[in-house]
Amino acid sequence: MGTTEKLDSLVRAEFSPKTSYLNTASTGLLPARAVAALHEAALMRAEGRPLLPLYENVEICRAAYARLAGVPATRVAAGASVAAHTGVLAHSLPAGAEVLTAEDDFTSVLNPFHVRGDLKVRTAPLARIAESVRPGTALVAVSAAQSADGRLADLTAVREAAREHGARTYVDFSQAAGWLPVDAAQYDFTATVSFKWLLGPHGAAFLTVPEDFGGLVPLLAGWVAGEAPWDSCYGPVAELAHSARRFDLTHALFTYAGLRGSLELLEEIGVSALHGHAVRLADRFRAGAVTLGHEPVPAPGSAIVSVPGLGSRQPELSRAGIEVSDRAGNLRAAFHLYNTETDVDRLLNALA
Repeated sequence: MGTTEKLDSLVRAEFSPKTSYLNTASTGLLPARAVAALHEAALMRAEGRPLLPLYENVEICRAAYARLAGVPATRVAAGASVAAHTGVLAHSLPAGAEVLTAEDDFTSVLNPFHVRGDLKVRTAPLARIAESVRPGTALVAVSAAQSADGRLADLTAVREAAREHGARTYVDFSQAAGWLPVDAAQYDFTATVSFKWLLGPHGAAFLTVPEDFGGLVPLLAGWVAGEAPWDSCYGPVAELAHSARRFDLTHALFTYAGLRGSLELLEEIGVSALHGHAVRLADRFRAGAVTLGHEPVPAPGSAIVSVPGLGSRQPELSRAGIEVSDRAGNLRAAFHLYNTETDVDRLLNALA
């Protein structure tokens, strides 16, 4: 079976949207296997069965995400949100440290650095963030793909500039992991959430850290962060995990039960195939919008297309069965494995 046929077959088996769903940048659709796993996990709790088997899903998801991100599982922490991961990074910096961020990046990547109050947080336009790294910059924090409009950061340039000036790097892959090939090993720290392009439930987020932990303190560590978690339930944790698991937060067991199936599905299809499919549809919509007289935000190679000035049309499109989002006044359409050319053309016809 060819790549296209395999993708079509899996999509038919796993997804049954009732709309033209073009809003993965907000929330991804759950595949059938994730829904079934969530249902079974809920029944286990409702019927009073032991929940211990659910804990294995956390390690299976950690390993699956590690493969997707291109790092050993020992470098992956399982948390709850990007904001919490950013907060741990912000806490680790010395007073007066300079953090370089992208203009109008997503709040969860930025705000923990600002609320510290004693850091020098500097902002640069996304296109100039690499050239804005300077001697004394301690950390460069940027999203791989911008939430508001889908623009992609030049991560290679950011990484090289940071290394030249001795700065660390922190990349949020929340709008990228799942459709864009990710190599987290190239950066000091990365994070992503589970409920967008990874197609999982809400409630989980992954953090990748260097082998030496990059100076992070496990500020939010609880019992699951112990080397022997079940022996770390009472009193201070005697021995923190020797891996990135020391940065784990208490696990949302239902979330990981569902996410396991979602990550398995992504691996079955392959990110390379998903990337080609999503970008091809995005390019089709981008070209069609130009034909209609609109000017999408320039974001070549992105699965997210934003058209300024059309965000206000989101409610009427939703009533017509087309789900997009309104972000910063932009109509934002996001394309993933369950989308087709029919979805693109339906949106273009509605806008016409």
